[in-house]
Amino acid sequence: MSEEEINPKKRGLGRGLNALFEDEEGVYPQVGPDGHTPGRKREMLGIEFLEPGTSQPRHQFDEKALNELADSIKQHGLLQPILVRADKNRDGMYEIIAGERRWRASQLAQLHEVPVIVLDLSDIEALQIALIENLQREDLNPVDEALGYRRLLEDFGHTQEELATTLGKSRPHIANMVRLLSLPEQVMDMLSEGSISSGHARALVTADDPLALAKEVVAKGLNVRQTEALATKVTGKKPSKTVQKTTMPKDADTLALEKELSETLGMRVTIDTKDGASGTFKIDFKSLDQLDEVLSRLSNFPAKRLMG
Repeated sequence: MSEEEINPKKRGLGRGLNALFEDEEGVYPQVGPDGHTPGRKREMLGIEFLEPGTSQPRHQFDEKALNELADSIKQHGLLQPILVRADKNRDGMYEIIAGERRWRASQLAQLHEVPVIVLDLSDIEALQIALIENLQREDLNPVDEALGYRRLLEDFGHTQEELATTLGKSRPHIANMVRLLSLPEQVMDMLSEGSISSGHARALVTADDPLALAKEVVAKGLNVRQTEALATKVTGKKPSKTVQKTTMPKDADTLALEKELSETLGMRVTIDTKDGASGTFKIDFKSLDQLDEVLSRLSNFPAKRLMG
């Protein structure tokens, strides 16, 4: 038994869609001389033998879009196969890995059989393909996208860097999307429904009362920048009335480090020490995009430079 079988969390994110489907179209598997390809098989299956997969990151399906797809299928048939794997717990049944929306539309179109590609996949590969297929083809809403990332991170033990490389996203993007899941359920419902965008939601994450602000954003039709300004105004802390410790004069090394960091990040950096050891390290950013940039840059900045 291999180490991957013993500990599936150590298994890599997989080969990706291009490696799984290596023909020139990038969708259908290559067939060997005997008419079969190990682990990959294309065939027609009765629609009743398919079932939604546990790896599906999408939780909402637009009814209007489904009806439009069903009309297209009635006229042209289902041109793109559904990706499935055999159900380990139910003989003769197949779990949908990618294509649940096409399966639902095919039911509305009253098809009896649909083309499928049967794959031999691990749980992590099934989840990866389901997420990638939806991200690339069907534009997941922000909440479903964030839930997909969190599942890959928590259930399978992968890092944000691994996901960023595999999915072609930046690490700050993945971190920011997962952070949205800390919002109240009602705010996430507004995000799923499209009442607010992910940009709005990111501005609300650190607010003391995100729901109240979200309602105000929707009521006033505020854009993202206006929402950022509102959140900053509401969460901004007034200067303390207590006497602050005297800030120590900056030596040449501190001033040089401030200048170097400011030039590296493209933002103003200030370092203040109060007793020769403790103090504050401040970075001034003007937008959430700049925050994304500074997080990305700091993740690669040598810690030894800050430790002297």
